[in-house]
Amino acid sequence: MTAPSTEKSPRALPPAAREMGVRRFGRMNWLGLWTLARREVMRFMAVWQQTVFAPLMTAGLFVLVFALALGGERQVMGLPYLVFLGPGILMMTVIQNAFANSSSSIVAAKVQGNIVDTLMPPLSAGELLAGYLAGSVVRAGLVAAVIGTGMVAVTGRGIAHPLWALAFVVMAALLMGALGILAGIMAQKFDQMAAISNFIVTPLSFLSGTFYSVQALPEPFNTISHWNPIFYLIDGARYGVTGVSDSPPLRGLIVCAAVLAVVLYLAWRWLKTGYRMKP
Repeated sequence: MTAPSTEKSPRALPPAAREMGVRRFGRMNWLGLWTLARREVMRFMAVWQQTVFAPLMTAGLFVLVFALALGGERQVMGLPYLVFLGPGILMMTVIQNAFANSSSSIVAAKVQGNIVDTLMPPLSAGELLAGYLAGSVVRAGLVAAVIGTGMVAVTGRGIAHPLWALAFVVMAALLMGALGILAGIMAQKFDQMAAISNFIVTPLSFLSGTFYSVQALPEPFNTISHWNPIFYLIDGARYGVTGVSDSPPLRGLIVCAAVLAVVLYLAWRWLKTGYRMKP
């Protein structure tokens, strides 16, 4: 005689246990989230010469060129031009690196055919979003720390409002990291990703008060600049570093937070539905 089987039939199991893909990690898969975030950080740290050292060199070249071209006598908004320029260069670099980190990660996975390694693990859309954003925030924060240290050393001035500066750097990293996720989902190859970066991200960062005060712009360009959320990121960082800005920093923080909420929801929605990611 054979012993009776103790295994329950599928019909005898509760409905939740019969479902495919039941989460066994609680409300958050902390291990999976940590693994994805760690992968995103290690991915750019493996080529730190390109992701950390190269932005520092680019920022230094901008400062050198403008210093030689304009000299040290010019003032903008009551500040020496190099002091005015520093926060703009810092935020432009933060914006570009935060965007590049998340977008390049998704596009590379799609082109190489290993996007399935991200879609198959038991990670929710929110956990995927948080993991990608963690990589963007760490990369942007590291670049900001390096360039900020060099900026203080060159100008000989400290940070006027450190908490404001930190708030806008983190806001920029989150916003551009989320936009990078959207761009990475939309793009199917590197050429499309390069087009988005070259024709949208770079012009917006250059034309948002990085090198000049928008108060000097004639209408309607002055008004148009105030509809650009990247302007508030750069202007808010300039207030945090120098104490001077074109618009109230609280208004900029509110505008950027509202835009961030919309972009985060859209990125979460696309990740949840697998839009342009699932074959």
